[in-house]
Amino acid sequence: MKIPFLKKKRTYQLVKEDTSKIFEKKAMELNDIIAPSSITISSDNLKLGKMFAKSFFIFSYPRYLSTGWFSPIINLDDPMDISIFVHPIETGTILKQLRRRVTEVQAEISERQEKGLIRDPVLQTAYQDLETLRDRLQTAQERMFKLGIYLTTYGKSEQELKNIENTLRSMLESRLIYIKPALYQQREGFNSCAPYGLDQLQVHTSMNTGPLSSVFPFASFDLSSNEGILYGINRHNNSLILFDRFSLENANSILFAKSGSGKSYAVKLEVLRSLMIGVDVIILDPENEYEFLSDAVGGSFFNISLGSANHINPFDLPTPRKDEKPSDILRSNIINLVGLIRVMLGGLTPEEDSIMDQALTETYAAKDITIKSDPSTWKENVPLMEDLEAILNTMEGTDSLVRRLRKFTKGTFSEFFNQKTNISTDNPLIVFGIRDMEDELRPIAMFIVMRYIWNKIRSELKKRILVVDEAWWIMQSEDGASFLYGMAKRARKYWLGVTTITQDVGDFMKSEYGKPIITNSSLQILLKQSPATIDLVKKTFNLTEEEKYLLLEAEVGEGIFFAGQKHVAIKVVASYTEDQIITTDPEQVLKIKKAKEESI
Repeated sequence: MKIPFLKKKRTYQLVKEDTSKIFEKKAMELNDIIAPSSITISSDNLKLGKMFAKSFFIFSYPRYLSTGWFSPIINLDDPMDISIFVHPIETGTILKQLRRRVTEVQAEISERQEKGLIRDPVLQTAYQDLETLRDRLQTAQERMFKLGIYLTTYGKSEQELKNIENTLRSMLESRLIYIKPALYQQREGFNSCAPYGLDQLQVHTSMNTGPLSSVFPFASFDLSSNEGILYGINRHNNSLILFDRFSLENANSILFAKSGSGKSYAVKLEVLRSLMIGVDVIILDPENEYEFLSDAVGGSFFNISLGSANHINPFDLPTPRKDEKPSDILRSNIINLVGLIRVMLGGLTPEEDSIMDQALTETYAAKDITIKSDPSTWKENVPLMEDLEAILNTMEGTDSLVRRLRKFTKGTFSEFFNQKTNISTDNPLIVFGIRDMEDELRPIAMFIVMRYIWNKIRSELKKRILVVDEAWWIMQSEDGASFLYGMAKRARKYWLGVTTITQDVGDFMKSEYGKPIITNSSLQILLKQSPATIDLVKKTFNLTEEEKYLLLEAEVGEGIFFAGQKHVAIKVVASYTEDQIITTDPEQVLKIKKAKEESI
C-alpha cells in the first residue's frame, strides 16, 4: 500500500519541479515580436510570413558608366533592400595580373598580324584600356576594387515579385547592366542585403575608382544655371540655386507656407532680384507688407480703400494689340464684368445674369464703344458704374438689381467703385495695397485690381511677374477663383509669370480651381507647413515621408523648391543690404525706421 503512495508523491514532486522551471524562462524579447511567423526558402524566393522576397545580384557592366545611373533604382516606389560591397585590392597584385594580360593581348595582336588577318577592334580597344589603367594605377591616380551590388525586393505575391523584376531589368538593361536572381542562394542573398555587413553571395566585379564613383546612389539635383536669379542655397550639396523661371514651359509659381515661415521674405527677395535683371513686377498686397520694399527701390505704391485718393474704374478696357480683334477684347471684358458684378451683388439668378450681360453691352454702346467703333477712342469714353445703373433703370425686371447696385453708385461704396481711373502703371514695380479696405469688400477689390492689371498686361507685351499674396481671399468666390485660374493659364502668352501665395492650403484647395492653378505652375515652393495641413500638402505634391517631415521640422526660410521635374531642399539666404530692404520682422522694421528718422 505504501509503494503506490510513494510513487504518487514522487510524481507530484517531478511535476512541481517542471512547473517551476516554466516560470524561469526569459520574457518575450523584441526579436520574438518582429520575427515573421514562418520562413519558407525556395530556389528563387523567400516567404516571410505572408510576404515574398527575392534577391538579385548585378553581374555585368558596360565599358562606360554614367554618373548617377543607380539613382532611378534607389528612387523606385517599390520596397527594396540594397547592399553595396566594395573590397579594395592590393595595387601590386593587380599590376602583375595586368602585365600578364597585356602580354597575352599583345601576343594575340602580333599573331593576327603575322597571319595577315585584318585588325580586330575589340583587341585594340582592350589593349588601350589595359595600358591606360596600368599607367593610372602606377601613378596612384586610380585604385582597384571588387564591387558587389545585391538587391532584395518584396511583394505580396510571386507575380508582384515578377513585375518588380521586369521593371528592374528594363531600367538596368537599357544601360547595358544585367542582373540575375540568386538561385538556390536566396538565404545568402537576403542576409547580404540585411544590415549585418555580411557579403555571403561573393559575386564581385573588378572596377577601378572612376566607374566605381558612379555607383554612389545619393545624387542630388543641381539647379544652377547661367541665367536667372539666386533663389537660395541647395541644402543637399550647398550649391547655389540659380534659376530663370521664364525658361520653363510657363513662368507661374505657387508658394505654400504657414504664417511666420518666411514666405513673404522669400517672395520679396525674388522681386528685388528680378527687378535687378530688368523684369517688371506687379504686386497685389492684402496686408501692405510690400510698401517698405516699394519705397526702398522707388516703386509705386497705391493704397486701395474707400477713403483713398487712388481709384480704378472697373469698366476700363485694354488697348487692343495688332494681333488682337477689338470684338474679342470687348466681349471678354463684358464676360469678366458680369463675374465681378456677380461678386459685388452677392450672386445673380440666371435671369439677372442675362439681363446684366445685355445691360453692360448697352452701357458701352451708349458711350460709342462697340465692335465696329474705333478702339483708339475707347479710352476717352469709358463709362462708370452710374452709367450702368442708368441703363438698368430703362429695362424691365431690374428693380432688385438697381437697389443692390445703388450702394456702389450713390451709397457708401461709391467713392471707390464709381470713379475714373487716376493711377499710372509705368513704374517697374507697382504695389496695390488693400489692407485698409473693409473685409467684406476685400475680395471685390482684389478682383477689380486683378482685372485692371490683366488689361494692362494684355495691352503691352513685356516680361513681368504678378504676385498675388494671400490668394485665398480671391479664392473665396467662384468668379474670383475662375479669373485667377484664367490668368495663370493664359499668362505664358503675354510673357507673364503669376506667383500665387497662400498660408491657408485647405481653403485654397476647397475651390475647384485650386488644383488646376497648382498644375499650371511650373515653379513650386513649399516652406514650413502646419501639422494640420501636412497630409493634404503631401497628397497634393506627391511628397515622400522624408520630405513631409522635412517640411514639418524646417526652420524659417527652409523648404522644398520644385522646378519642373527637379526638386531640391532650399534655404533662402539674403545679403545684409537685401535683408534691410525686405525684412518683415516688426522689431527690425521699427529699428530701421527709427534709424532713418534719426539720420534725417
